Amino acid sequence: MTAVATQQPATAVIDDAARQLRRTLGCYPTGVTVVTTRAPDGRPVGLTVNSFASLSLEPPLLLWSLANRSPNLRAFRSASHFAINVLAHGQHELAMRFANPALPDKFEGVALHEEAKEAAALAPLIRGSLAWFVCAGRDAIETGDHTLFIGRIVQHAAQQGTPLVFHAGAFARLEEA
Repeated sequence: MTAVATQQPATAVIDDAARQLRRTLGCYPTGVTVVTTRAPDGRPVGLTVNSFASLSLEPPLLLWSLANRSPNLRAFRSASHFAINVLAHGQHELAMRFANPALPDKFEGVALHEEAKEAAALAPLIRGSLAWFVCAGRDAIETGDHTLFIGRIVQHAAQQGTPLVFHAGAFARLEEA
């Protein structure tokens, strides 16, 4: 096993170290989510995130992080609620759509839940997601080059299926052991 130092004095070396760190982090498979909220003007905002994790069952808390350079940071910092939409295998295109910062309307043509009207009014819920969590924002902690968002789960739902997984820089399929 090779250890990699993350502090390097030269920019080129830092870039190489950052690439190596990213490859090392990529050894850990993650689920793929689209985190959504509503901007102060009611406009839906969303982005693809794989930094989602359960934090606590009592109280029910979860967390995710967003790069401080993201154009969506202000919307999430000012929102009272956000939703985590856990993508199902086969929703690769949705993941790529919401990962594209240049796309002007990421929600165009995306089917949203209408049944959970109260929850959907707080944050858009993507139809076909394997699961969704609506959270009241609790903490936004700036740390390193990201802001860590912690939310209290106020509503959630799940369906059976296979999650969309990201591993080693690519989408992967979860296989039974």
